[in-house]
Amino acid sequence: MNQTYTPAPLDTRDVELPKELDELIEWMARNVHEVWAQGRIAEGWTYGEQRDDKQKTHPCLVPYEELPDAEREYDRQTAVQTLKLILKLGFKIHK
Repeated sequence: MNQTYTPAPLDTRDVELPKELDELIEWMARNVHEVWAQGRIAEGWTYGEQRDDKQKTHPCLVPYEELPDAEREYDRQTAVQTLKLILKLGFKIHK
């Protein structure tokens, strides 16, 4: 199959997250990293200063706190977009 894929996520630019969700965003971002790292390790990946797909080494196989800011921000954006989608679809988030 040789189709061109055009991603079309739901537009959530109009959704503003309340400040009360900041702590949840950080917990979700941390968990996104933990799930990713757990999966990599289960596939035989280990920490390495450089990513090497052949040797299965990756520099982000470290605790969340030790990730570079750009990587933590990537995980935060995953959390933010997930929460925005939940609210856009009409669901409520309660502690």
